[in-house]
Amino acid sequence: MTQTETTVGIGGAAESTDMVLNIGPQHPSTHGVLRLRLVLDGERIEHAEPVVGYMHRGAEKLFEARDYRQIIVLANRHDWLSAFSNELGVVLGVERMLGMEVPERAVWTRTLLAELNRVLNHLMFLGSYPLELGGITPVFHSFREREVLQNVMEELSGGRMHYMFNRVGGLKDDLPAGWRDRARQAVAAVRGRMDTFDKLVLGNEIFRGRTRGVGVLSPELVHAYGVSGPIARASGVDFDLRRDEPYLAYGELADVLRVATRSEGDCLARFELLLDQTHNSLDLADACLDRLAELPPGPVNQRLPKVLKAPEGATYTWTENPLGLNGYYLVSKGEKTPHRLKLRSASFNNIQALTELLPGTLVADMVAILGSFFFVVGDIDK
Repeated sequence: MTQTETTVGIGGAAESTDMVLNIGPQHPSTHGVLRLRLVLDGERIEHAEPVVGYMHRGAEKLFEARDYRQIIVLANRHDWLSAFSNELGVVLGVERMLGMEVPERAVWTRTLLAELNRVLNHLMFLGSYPLELGGITPVFHSFREREVLQNVMEELSGGRMHYMFNRVGGLKDDLPAGWRDRARQAVAAVRGRMDTFDKLVLGNEIFRGRTRGVGVLSPELVHAYGVSGPIARASGVDFDLRRDEPYLAYGELADVLRVATRSEGDCLARFELLLDQTHNSLDLADACLDRLAELPPGPVNQRLPKVLKAPEGATYTWTENPLGLNGYYLVSKGEKTPHRLKLRSASFNNIQALTELLPGTLVADMVAILGSFFFVVGDIDK
């Protein structure tokens, strides 16, 4: 019996050849169409470049061709998980330009809905992040809780994702009869089941093993790239506009609002912080419902002229959106459309930090890091 021996040579050049790997532009872990261009040395990432723009709709140019009422419907779509908060920034900016006072009931209702929207946003990531790491069960729980809150939001506004409930000067409509009680029941139901995430996810040793000490983001990088929101606070940067520059009714909620922070800056800290914020937003929602029950009946909006024109000037309005700082720079020439409306979205800044964070990490940890940045690609591309 003869044996045949074959030797395959790959050449010495292969030892110094880097592999370029494209993650995306269609990838299940990216909450939209993002592309990452990675340069690998074996299993380790040497260079990472987020390639954005696949979903770009030119929203800022569309703003300039719409009047102030029409802009709201465009503005609530860039971060489709935070539609109410996106609308809020626009109307607050226009109201500031007009020097308009909004009825007290509208202020408290806006605060309530902003916090319910924050819970809806966070629940999506609390369910989808474990899914990206291989745990399918939490996403079923998070969607059940989302459905409970979606029902009350839909009853109020008629929309499930794009609420279109804000108006310059207040809100579209008053609260339906009995809605406050149904909202309170929904908040209580969600709060009563939130320990699912504490036990099922945070108590899972595999989840902790995949996230503890992985993707550590330093406070210096947070400041350098303008990272904000839960990701920044998980790295010890203690900044939250609701407390530090209060808007709406947050100045009166100082005893309820708790700004959680972590010092570790890793994937686990980012997830823990998101969970803490969800608990606190439910408490804030209850506090708003209590206040609304005490307020006498009254209007929820101001009467506006048929053609709404903002006076000539400029203003910058920023809000603490669920994913971080959201800002609108409005420039008016006194017309019914803005001369310029620049959008500063949270995810655009946050995702840029990946260029510094991913190099040196393993490919296996890349999805864990990417998912922990809790971004929406429409919020990056605008």
